[in-house]
Amino acid sequence: MTDPRNAYRETNVRGATAVRLVVLLYEQAIQDLRQAARAMEENNIELRTNRINHALDVVARLEVTLDMERGGQVARNLLAFYKALRANLWKAQLYVSKATLLQQITDLLTLREAWTEVDRAESAGSAPKPIPLAAPASNARSDQHVLANWKA
Repeated sequence: MTDPRNAYRETNVRGATAVRLVVLLYEQAIQDLRQAARAMEENNIELRTNRINHALDVVARLEVTLDMERGGQVARNLLAFYKALRANLWKAQLYVSKATLLQQITDLLTLREAWTEVDRAESAGSAPKPIPLAAPASNARSDQHVLANWKA
């Protein structure tokens, strides 16, 4: 029997553009951190740890999509953000800080919205790509495979 969430995720990932894959990665990280925050409330250490670790995996995936040569300052800013995000997630885990997690969720939501705007404009055929990333077909295919196989 197919899990409806996994089937939906797989359908959403297939054929997605590189920018759409980035949006999906942001959404996964946000979902992971929301689940980790709930786990903190419930004192569920195992779930909290699993969700934060998964979010860290997502952040690593986002980081490797950056094209530092073509991306210029935007790519450098995103790299700095991902490094700070990773450090803050470790801090949230170490100090069991829901407030730190919630701040990271807020920051991710803000950036996800920027990527969503790029995705919308790109879909409409009117977007210059203001947020550069290295998304050759091989990377995009790898992201699709990773996203399709992640468990919520």
